[in-house]
Amino acid sequence: MVRRDLLSTDRYLAPGGPRARELYDTIAGLPIVSPHTHVDAELFAAGARLDPPGRLFVGSDHYVLRLLYSRGIALERLGAAPRDGGPHETDDRAVWRLFARHIDLFAATPTGLWLRDTLEHVFGIEERLTPSSADAIYDQVERQLASPAFAPMALLDRFRIECLGTTDPAGSTLAAHAGLAPRIRPTFRPDAVVALDDPGWRSALAALEAAAGREIDDHDAFLDALAERRAAFRELGATATDHAATSADTSRLPAAEVASIFGAALAGTITEAAARRFEAHMLNEFARQSLEDGLVMQLHIGSLRDHNSALAARFGRDVGGDIPVATDWTRGLRPLLDELGNDARLQLVLYTLDESTYSRELAPLAGHYPSVALGSPWWFHDSPGGIERFLDRVTETAGLANLAGFVDDARSLVAVPVRHDLWRRQVCVWLARKAAAGIVDEDDAPRLARELAYDLARRTFRLDRQTPE
Repeated sequence: MVRRDLLSTDRYLAPGGPRARELYDTIAGLPIVSPHTHVDAELFAAGARLDPPGRLFVGSDHYVLRLLYSRGIALERLGAAPRDGGPHETDDRAVWRLFARHIDLFAATPTGLWLRDTLEHVFGIEERLTPSSADAIYDQVERQLASPAFAPMALLDRFRIECLGTTDPAGSTLAAHAGLAPRIRPTFRPDAVVALDDPGWRSALAALEAAAGREIDDHDAFLDALAERRAAFRELGATATDHAATSADTSRLPAAEVASIFGAALAGTITEAAARRFEAHMLNEFARQSLEDGLVMQLHIGSLRDHNSALAARFGRDVGGDIPVATDWTRGLRPLLDELGNDARLQLVLYTLDESTYSRELAPLAGHYPSVALGSPWWFHDSPGGIERFLDRVTETAGLANLAGFVDDARSLVAVPVRHDLWRRQVCVWLARKAAAGIVDEDDAPRLARELAYDLARRTFRLDRQTPE
């Protein structure tokens, strides 16, 4: 049986021996740089508080929802509201109890580790979550969530979060960001206005028109509106954009074809094939815009969204039915990199769900082009094993200097310190092993640990400046 005090102080470090603990002690107290999350900026408004336990740990966490659903638990029972207004569980405590009854599903998963660490190190609860302890733990968590100490701004201080990046659609008014910079920064996310065949495209375009204060009746007007919003994001502290796509294709189209495709979307006659060509073209276009305004361009590639069509139709997007697909980075990025990849003023950060590309494509790309940095393991691979596999497969070719540091991609504020701590511990285990093997110089290990925990993220995301030198 693992002692709780050992779990608390040396968790995950044992494979690296005493040296891993020594390295961890040098970086454990560093501030957290969290340049990309899905935390809502409105959470930091006066009087706002975190969701109650069931929604905080279950309903808003697609990692949890997808695994519970895989065992036949209907999403309605977990608090998900059907789009047709059908019945669903509205008792937050009931959702928490159901979660506790199936907690064994999360054994050996990163979700299980995050839950345990969050309860212990954020809420001070060492008792294991079980069906019999569920109500007592719910009451302890909810009591703390309602206290001033758990006000979102207070948690930023407690967690030593130096910078937190939200993710905001291109059509956001950014009203919630007023007064929050530079600690909380928006991130420009234009996916909704680029997916011309998505059912929500019209409403996303209308929001962009309203935010930009102009009618968008052709592609030129579209580009002007995007440029205006990017400038507005930068004024509120943004240093990055974020783009999600199934494919890494960045083929640039002739101007006449782009205008024709956009016109077809306005007329309601867009085809799926044309929409995908437009998305590829716009990734190229966004890179050009980033070269001009200095915003770091993040590419999250390789997730086939809403694979479960029935769930997407019933509950809407992002309910846990997203599945990784193979990605051809080398051919896909070549059009963009041929034109812009040699210009160090451009900063591309690449994330993948296709681990087979780490050593075959991503590390060689980052190890060659001055514009490319590798993002940390994302989504399914943000785990102890995933972090180790990533470092092993990319550093021999790309080196550590071409990594982007750690991005937690968290949806919950209380998950941010837990995920960063896991990354820091795994980095120290990896460095201790490499030092023991003579691959990393023993004297360099503390410096490299700090870079991976803190310095690389600050540098990659240009947190000390708004535009490139």
